[in-house]
Amino acid sequence: MGQDKLRQYGAVLSRIEARYGVEAHVVTAVWGLESFYGTRRGSVPVISALATLAYDGRRGEFFESQLIAALKIIANGDVSARGMTGSWAGAMGHTQFIPTSYLAYAVDFTGDGKRDIWSEDPTDSFASTAAYLKNSGWQRGLPWGGEVRLPEGFNPALLGRGKGKSAGEWTALGVTSAMGGAVPAGGSIIAPKGVGGPAFLRTQNFNVILRYNNAESYAIGVGHLSDRILGRPAVQADWGPDQTGLTMADRQALQRALTDAGYDTGGSDGVIGTKTKATISAYQQASGLAVTGEPSLDLLRRLR
Repeated sequence: MGQDKLRQYGAVLSRIEARYGVEAHVVTAVWGLESFYGTRRGSVPVISALATLAYDGRRGEFFESQLIAALKIIANGDVSARGMTGSWAGAMGHTQFIPTSYLAYAVDFTGDGKRDIWSEDPTDSFASTAAYLKNSGWQRGLPWGGEVRLPEGFNPALLGRGKGKSAGEWTALGVTSAMGGAVPAGGSIIAPKGVGGPAFLRTQNFNVILRYNNAESYAIGVGHLSDRILGRPAVQADWGPDQTGLTMADRQALQRALTDAGYDTGGSDGVIGTKTKATISAYQQASGLAVTGEPSLDLLRRLR
């Protein structure tokens, strides 16, 4: 889908790239992860959500600041209170801006006088995301990083943030790209599941993505999706089982088995999303099992 969306909006994304220096496929990847290309933008009234969260007390000061920012957005005339919808936590639009980030970085790229991230047209959201990344230090032409292959006997003490080396230094240590070529740039290397699992180079642009969402899994997701949108290969190393004990092949087999049993998961991509969890719940309820909506090895064995 990401490749189709890049083609569909390629002209406007190219203009945004020319202005802000953030590559079109990167903006498209952020869009994909944040709202599944605009299909899951959220329908919760933002003012009500933020007022509730500010009153609740947990992170109250943060949500109070978001509420004040949201009221300023309405006062500026960019959107009405009724039109300001988003997630339960107040993230808004195609690329899920929180109100303070909107005030700081949102732009009116269409020139209609409003910084409109809520409409079906994602143009202002694209430009606002590009402006955010540019102001956070994005370097055009620098890869986010990429999957790398560690040599046998690699010292795990060399992994982690703050342990960066040049591309030449990594090469001298026997590190290559996942496909066997040269390491594409300097940076640090992370291995979320340890030396035996996938390893990723992280450059300065990886750190910029973390400014958008400070989770390494998110930054890997944006970076890898941006590569896939360009037609580059999937992660080569085996991720191994997840926290439920299921591998990617297991999760795909579970989805296929549920579909064969009459519970359509919408495909067998191995991603346990909302629809798959709903079908698991339906199957569990019909089978007299505890309804958790969660995948498991026991459930897979039962369906086989």
